[in-house]
Amino acid sequence: MRYAQFISEVASANIMAHVLETGFEISERDNPNGNPTVIGYNIINGELRSSSDGATFESRNPAWKDDCLGVFPLSTKQDVHDALESARDAFSEWSMTPAPSRGQIIGNMGRLLMEYKDDIVRVETREIGKTLKESAGEVQEAIDTCLFFQSEGRRLYGQTVNSELPDKELFTYRRPLGVCGIINASNFPAAVPFWKMIPAIMCGNTCVWKSPQDSPLLSFMLTRIMHEAGLPNGVINLIHGKGSGAGQFLVDSAEEGLLNKISFTGSTPVGKMIGEVCGRNLVSCSLELGGKNPLVVMPSANIDNAVEGAYWAAFGTAGQRCTSLGNLIIHEDVYDEFMAKFMAKVEETRIGDSLRNEDVLYGPMLSEKYADDFLRDLGMCESDGATKLWGEGLISNENKPTNFLGDASEGVYMWPHVYADVTEGMKCFQEEIFGPVVTVVKAKDFENALHLANASPYGLSSACYTNDRLEAYRFKTGIKAGMTGINNSTTGAEAHLPFGGVKDSGNGTRESGIWVLEAYSYWHAVNDELSGKLQLAQMDVDEIHIEEADVDYSSLA
Repeated sequence: MRYAQFISEVASANIMAHVLETGFEISERDNPNGNPTVIGYNIINGELRSSSDGATFESRNPAWKDDCLGVFPLSTKQDVHDALESARDAFSEWSMTPAPSRGQIIGNMGRLLMEYKDDIVRVETREIGKTLKESAGEVQEAIDTCLFFQSEGRRLYGQTVNSELPDKELFTYRRPLGVCGIINASNFPAAVPFWKMIPAIMCGNTCVWKSPQDSPLLSFMLTRIMHEAGLPNGVINLIHGKGSGAGQFLVDSAEEGLLNKISFTGSTPVGKMIGEVCGRNLVSCSLELGGKNPLVVMPSANIDNAVEGAYWAAFGTAGQRCTSLGNLIIHEDVYDEFMAKFMAKVEETRIGDSLRNEDVLYGPMLSEKYADDFLRDLGMCESDGATKLWGEGLISNENKPTNFLGDASEGVYMWPHVYADVTEGMKCFQEEIFGPVVTVVKAKDFENALHLANASPYGLSSACYTNDRLEAYRFKTGIKAGMTGINNSTTGAEAHLPFGGVKDSGNGTRESGIWVLEAYSYWHAVNDELSGKLQLAQMDVDEIHIEEADVDYSSLA
């Protein structure tokens, strides 16, 4: 059976009670909605493996908690080490594969993703609760990444460099780092791992991918697609488990000299821990971390456009993006007009399961853990004394907004929250709150607004709505952030632009575009001596004497 048929079966809830030729197995478990439960595996050296001790965990639909998508290995340290050994064994041959050939396999991945896109989108929405439209945009980002890096296989350039000595040639080459550990969060389970692994393998590296705990089925599917595209065994190895288990084992392997790179997307505290481990072991790391992203609205802005941008930035994906709007900074002259229009949209927000309801802005939290953390962090706004304009925590059938659709008891849904009268001294101004909440700050003038935009410890994304070109220029040159939108929201990226932050939002590395190649390769300088004798730069260079030219300048008078 072709892989596409398997995805279609899972996406459309047609149960298959036998082992598929592709290696997928359907459990006999009965789900109340008739959806199948997959028996999942680690993929190590192309082989499907259970955990070495047999332990498992479940992936459940956050919009329908009784719906179990799959049962997956709870990987042990031995499993992680097996995956690392497989990656090390595959590195030599893969790194010697011509870059255009590596690019062709990556292009095949993109074309298979296009072929399977609609069904993958439904599986992602079922597993993490994203709306179908957002899941589709994310899978398209993975496709775009593949197609972009397919062509980079023919542009993985070095340089020829002129020598200061005769009969000598100098060259530079990009070389792969080795084995890369890949760890990403579950809020972008398709795009972000492709942002990391596609350039990694393009450069000739091999990978051990620790799947997000809340999206193992999608990770399992995507890895199978990679192999169907022609990826050799061992180049990408998939392990499942918890961050405190398999994820920590992967990080610990840097202490043991078992990997050469860690790429992590997640929270700032965890990123700092990973950076410390990598730093003391001289292991390269890419850290894409949290954000408290500011959006500034100035009097010259198109207010309706600014409202749309702020609303989407704050509540799209239920606010579960590192680029979500954190601090909404509004000039006092347009504060009342903006907030009246903004709150009208907030109060009309449609929330529900996108697989069963149309035109919802957002669905459930990614999991019950994310929900618990969000409710805990909302306490910062309350304890700081911010004024709550909207939001009542967890949605239940007894406590739900007018436009909530469905049975709230089936999933884990949150109200949209808005807190006003926030100042930069408040903890809720400074700290990221991962979920559907925005903190609103009033600014006196442009200088005050720019100061507030820079006042948090984060620096990932930012935005300014203004039709004053000088203000736009001063904002984009004065903001301390990795990404800035002018008359656009804090969210959104394209596959050929660099993605990443500064300050507590990251360590300066970038995802996407040609810039990410720096994160997965090193420069190798080669000195090719053709003279047949020892020539030493600087030491054997004849000194050039500067003499004044004998020119009669009088004729120029």
